[in-house]
Amino acid sequence: MTAAGPPGADPGATAGPPGADPGATGGPAADAAGPAVVRVLLVDDQPLIRAGLRVLVADTPDLAIVGEAGTGAEAVRLAAEVRPDVVVMDIRMPDMDGIEATRRITASAGAAHVLMLTTFDDDDYVYGSLRAGASGFLVKDMALEEILSAIRVVAGGDALIAPGVTRRLIEEFAARPEPAPAPARPPAASGASPSASARC
Repeated sequence: MTAAGPPGADPGATAGPPGADPGATGGPAADAAGPAVVRVLLVDDQPLIRAGLRVLVADTPDLAIVGEAGTGAEAVRLAAEVRPDVVVMDIRMPDMDGIEATRRITASAGAAHVLMLTTFDDDDYVYGSLRAGASGFLVKDMALEEILSAIRVVAGGDALIAPGVTRRLIEEFAARPEPAPAPARPPAASGASPSASARC
């Protein structure tokens, strides 16, 4: 005998993990007449930011929100449960920051691609994110269409960094002194060595 659900509930529905989209299922969702839909997990400790991104993605047919998290630890848990294609990750969050959460998410086999979306574009955050395995780094003042495009780029397996951050990293790299040339090797002695002659 099975327990009856609340009036009006779908008898075949099962409860998903907290924070997950109830309609989300494992693997990319494919429309019969179109390409697969990119499954996105939103991670930000500010509900207003998540709400704005949710509305933005809802109007985009090829993207779908499969879960939301407000802390890094919650992001790690949800990423393992709902298996998103892309995680849009904030950096400064309580409990666990986005860099550590990215490191844990990308460490698993078949991991989601992580796109950092933050207010802070300090070099330490950029390098820390890339070392942790992030596929992209954006700042929140970018145009909304650029954020959507970045999600698609990262989902496709490519990498993307905000143009302003990229310019600064290039300038920093170009300003580094050139490494000293390696010392030249002494020329090899011609002819046979004495020991070789003695053996003849």
